[in-house]
Amino acid sequence: MIGASVMAPRFLWLLLGLGATGCGIAGAVLPLVPTTPFLLLAAFAFAKSSPRLHAWLTTHPQFGPLIDNWQQHCAIGRGAKRAALVVMGLALALSWLLAVPGWVLAVQAVVLAGVATFILSRPDGPAGPQA
Repeated sequence: MIGASVMAPRFLWLLLGLGATGCGIAGAVLPLVPTTPFLLLAAFAFAKSSPRLHAWLTTHPQFGPLIDNWQQHCAIGRGAKRAALVVMGLALALSWLLAVPGWVLAVQAVVLAGVATFILSRPDGPAGPQA
């Protein structure tokens, strides 16, 4: 019975990693859906559940450098910063064009400003510009 209780957390981490990977991949192709936070969560979850999937994700040609830059240097590449800021600006503009109530726009603007401040406060990292 001890084996089953040890496997349950590992299985839950695996499910979380798979779900986060799916969301991250969706974010790579869908506008307004973030990619990097989901991939960072997936890498964390896979580190606790599946060395094989963790290695696959961290060595992936597209996603690996983003994860490595964050894990090693708490950095966000210039390209990723630029893309995030553009998408946040487009989201706010779309909300305005759709005549979202003013208080919703204000809350959205405050939250996006906070996120933008965090993103811009991170170093670019030694990996240089990245998407």
